[in-house]
Amino acid sequence: MKSDDLILVSVDDHLVEPPSMFDEHTPAKWKGRFPKIERNDKGDDVWMFEDSIIPNIGLNAVAGRPKEEYGIEPTSFDEIRPGCWNVTERVKDMNGGGLLSSMNFPSFPGFSGRLFAACDDKDLALDVVRAYNDWHVDEWCAAAPGRFIPMGLPILWDAQLAGDEVRRLSAKGVHSVTFTENPFTLGYPSLHDEYWDPFWQALCDTNTVLSIHLGSSGKLAITSPDAPIDVMMTLQPMNICAVAADLIWSRVLKKFPTIKIALSEGGIGWIPYFLDRLDRTYDMHHRWTGQDFGKKIPSEVFREHFLTCFIADPIGVKLRHDVGIDNIAWECDYPHSDSSWPNAGEEFSEVAREIPDDEINKITHENAMRWYSFDPFAHIPKTEATVKALRAKSPDHDVSERAFDTGRREKHVGIEVGKLNATA
Repeated sequence: MKSDDLILVSVDDHLVEPPSMFDEHTPAKWKGRFPKIERNDKGDDVWMFEDSIIPNIGLNAVAGRPKEEYGIEPTSFDEIRPGCWNVTERVKDMNGGGLLSSMNFPSFPGFSGRLFAACDDKDLALDVVRAYNDWHVDEWCAAAPGRFIPMGLPILWDAQLAGDEVRRLSAKGVHSVTFTENPFTLGYPSLHDEYWDPFWQALCDTNTVLSIHLGSSGKLAITSPDAPIDVMMTLQPMNICAVAADLIWSRVLKKFPTIKIALSEGGIGWIPYFLDRLDRTYDMHHRWTGQDFGKKIPSEVFREHFLTCFIADPIGVKLRHDVGIDNIAWECDYPHSDSSWPNAGEEFSEVAREIPDDEINKITHENAMRWYSFDPFAHIPKTEATVKALRAKSPDHDVSERAFDTGRREKHVGIEVGKLNATA
């Protein structure tokens, strides 16, 4: 299939939250205590919430910048492409890159909202999470129907409230909620604990996908504190591998047989080996470990419950049938440093040049639509949803690479691992 003819729905992109996001969703009793943006004496725009100061990390918003400018230094909104935080400009960027629809993970709260969960005042924390979710659904997603897969933040500190929020969001048409790879590392009960059952039940009752983004546990894989940061960036999919193993052997899939889980930004090339390892482990050891999948084997159970996602994964694409062709979805990762924007269609076409059209359609949009109960064609005709048609909607929109560096940013050769872990 030619790149012009692709229909691209990304199940993993990100947004940089705009300064005004809480203005219309803040209960009056919390005036002055909701998160707000301030510019510090270094010229960085930082989020302030209770005792926390959270900068906009440059590596999380490098769309359109030359690779020489990549880095984790804090930035101001002046140094970030407007499409990162302005929804009108985001849609133009999506058109310019040929991207039909996008699911957007958060930035400053952490991928699983752990910043809000750490707030000591849980009444405030609850209203902040709800305000964030209402902004995301009622302002960001509603600004362009059919262009965004809505997704909510969870309430990590109370499983019953988490379930209630899933049901509240479902009534708004939301079928995706973020979650952490490992709640235990954040001080909560593990994925194996019955504590989470009200949350799991709400996901099943509302057909909501648990979208787990790598790094959402706040602990990216690293071999030693003095290892080059390249080690951690190479090992990032190991976080996703770990949560997949945790869940496949847990009681969760057995007690909640309709639960659906997406492994976001973890790639797919490792999955065939992982599935082989699951099946061999089961065959060799289930008699004494007590695992029982009935007449099924673990790889079959995996394909019933897990959606896997990739940006550019040539080996994984070659092994797509070993992964499961109905279990793969594509992601763009705008505006992060791994993103293929604005040439996503061309990159995907090169990787998928020998794949039949029906399989391409599953990977690029049909699987995402099915798993997330999302229908962009209710708003946008298919003839207007292709890469070529979308680019024609914004023919004068500039997607060329350009420098945003104002000259004040430091260039770091060595980077502390803790700084990058803190952004997840």
